[in-house]
Amino acid sequence: MLTLTNQRGQSRWRRRLTTALLTVTVLAIAPAVARAESNGGVRVMPLGDSITEGTQVPGGYRIGLWQRLAAGRYTTDFVGSQYNGPGNLGDHDHEGHPGWRIDQIDANINGWLRNSNPRTVLLHIGTNDVLQNYNVSGAPQRLSTLIDHITAAAPNADVFVATIIPLSNSGQEAAARNFNSAIPGIVQSKVNSGKHVHLVDMHSKLTTGDLIDGIHPTANGYDKMAAAWYAALQSVPGSIGQGPGTSPSPSPSPSPSPSASPSASPSTSPSPGGAGCSATYAIAGQWDGGFQATVTVTAGSSAISSWTVGWQFGNGQTVTQSWSTEISAGGAQVTARNVGYNGALGAGASTQFGFLGTWNGANGVPTLTCTAG
Repeated sequence: MLTLTNQRGQSRWRRRLTTALLTVTVLAIAPAVARAESNGGVRVMPLGDSITEGTQVPGGYRIGLWQRLAAGRYTTDFVGSQYNGPGNLGDHDHEGHPGWRIDQIDANINGWLRNSNPRTVLLHIGTNDVLQNYNVSGAPQRLSTLIDHITAAAPNADVFVATIIPLSNSGQEAAARNFNSAIPGIVQSKVNSGKHVHLVDMHSKLTTGDLIDGIHPTANGYDKMAAAWYAALQSVPGSIGQGPGTSPSPSPSPSPSPSASPSASPSTSPSPGGAGCSATYAIAGQWDGGFQATVTVTAGSSAISSWTVGWQFGNGQTVTQSWSTEISAGGAQVTARNVGYNGALGAGASTQFGFLGTWNGANGVPTLTCTAG
């Protein structure tokens, strides 16, 4: 018979074992979440507040930046503990935290860097220090300290530090300009000490006319930010890996050639139960030997839980990289299936996926089929 002492001892042992197993489980799962959309490319961390997260326009500048990187044939992997954005954003990971100030980012930066191990960091922070009137005179020093912590934890990373974008309120805009005026000197001091830190003049790229609510950009404003980030990244060799050997277009996507016409009539294949879907194929950009295409999947009159799109290339094209889908190919036949976050669509709702491909001689638009589940 167990004594009361033995029973208590076994109870304590069971609790410890349970705690240990839970700890092991958490440690095993966490890295997989951090690498949820990893494609093996150069790891880029978009870091900041709601403007990085994309408030008002989910995905924010990351949409236009991703599309430029894809069109320029750079293989990059956005990283971070946060995740959001539409289907035409090929990688949804980021480190944007709405409402956060510099000190709050700084309090968590070491853990984020340890988990994500970025090669490049895009930092836009300080807006909430101004909006909350939080010791604004000390904001430049807080930014300097944050940059020091980033470069200490990731000494080989290129850190791009942006001036914050304009604010519609005149008093807050004056404070933002005052904060921004200190950033070039901060960046230069880091450069002088041998750090890989670069200035991005983001404030001059937007006006208050580019703001949807006086604080956050419109879709067009976010795209202006994307263009500024992309130009800065291209100016620093290695920060986004090696491009194709020619200068990628700075526009959101290259102009398509005459043969690159979108499909006018998508094919639809209904699935059992009356649910169906359709898919439309469009060439977003084309260059010598390569192209970028997007496919829009739309649910029919009923909600669907999954979709599969198929087509057959007629001119020897191949898929080299994709996002927001799982693609398998056998010869000319290509099958694209939804990933975890974009399979369920309400009646009439749409999602997008995209890919990069190669072509030679012709790049005709294939006929698509869509099967819903």
